[in-house]
Amino acid sequence: MKILKFIMFIIITITLTSSTKNNIFAISSSNMNNRKIANIAVLFPNFNNEFGILIKQGLEDIQKENENKVRFTFFDGKDNISVQNQILDELLKNNIDLLIIQLADIKENVVEDVIYKVKQKNIPLILSNINPSVATKLSKDYNKVVFVTEDFKQPAILEGKIIVDVWNSDKKNIDKNGDNILQYIMLEGKRDDQTAIDRTQYSVSAINDAGIKTQQLALQFANWDKEIAKNAIESLFLKYDGAIEAIIANNDAMAIGAIEAMQTYGYNKGDKSKNIVVVGIDGLPEAKDLIDKGIMTGTIVHDPNAASEIFYTIGMNLINNVDPLENTNYKLSDSGVTVTIPYYEYTNKVNAS
Repeated sequence: MKILKFIMFIIITITLTSSTKNNIFAISSSNMNNRKIANIAVLFPNFNNEFGILIKQGLEDIQKENENKVRFTFFDGKDNISVQNQILDELLKNNIDLLIIQLADIKENVVEDVIYKVKQKNIPLILSNINPSVATKLSKDYNKVVFVTEDFKQPAILEGKIIVDVWNSDKKNIDKNGDNILQYIMLEGKRDDQTAIDRTQYSVSAINDAGIKTQQLALQFANWDKEIAKNAIESLFLKYDGAIEAIIANNDAMAIGAIEAMQTYGYNKGDKSKNIVVVGIDGLPEAKDLIDKGIMTGTIVHDPNAASEIFYTIGMNLINNVDPLENTNYKLSDSGVTVTIPYYEYTNKVNAS
């Protein structure tokens, strides 16, 4: 995926070396010379995954269109909460106008600690992908924090619905052994990751709730990564020797990896008789292309440009001390504390209609 150049400054990817403090200080000093430009630090677990790259690209595009208003600087947490905490500690020593953070660990005590640290410096804060129940509880701790998150259940339920639809419309080709049970492999993002846990649970429950019996052949943690998923499916494909009827992936990157693995065995290359149902979540361009070609079954679109725009618009409102939702069409969740990003299904059937 594509990483665009910064117009004004080079993106900094932090590693914990002696240069870290100097880099952050340089950003801060530059901002002090032009306080009209909002200095926003974006700290994500990593920018190596496909969706994170698209979020970053979306924010870069926004900066290009608003170069006299905003400057984003990106920090890579190396998928390590300790690394993220060290980066955050350094950022809080400098002149940051807004922090946008997605944590590598979203346990309540970790989130609470981050909010406490930022509150001491009175810096507006956007936290991404925090469990809504945790967000509801901790929103009372700081009046300058906004939670921008997904409905953890909705994309998984929609993912399961895609399988329900194709099962009902093409059961003869999917139920290869004719036992009226869907045999599947689950590719789960990360162990002990609430997003991954929910995506796994609710995708399968949506299938079962529709009256379809399921049998999980294997659950493989693939760390949201295409290559890990590819290697896993290459091995599992041989182990289950024709028994796999579906692969349910917590995200598109892993779904694409699964497809690449199966293609080495001649499957999912366009021949309907040698096709296995594969679904993912995110709506990556590569996934959409595979769906258009009939190679992948479907995805749930989580628009990275919409997410980037939400971060920017709400962030600027926070910086300007106005209602975070002022002059927006965004809505709070039922809990009243989070802004949720909408999802929709993308399948070959939908696209062809």
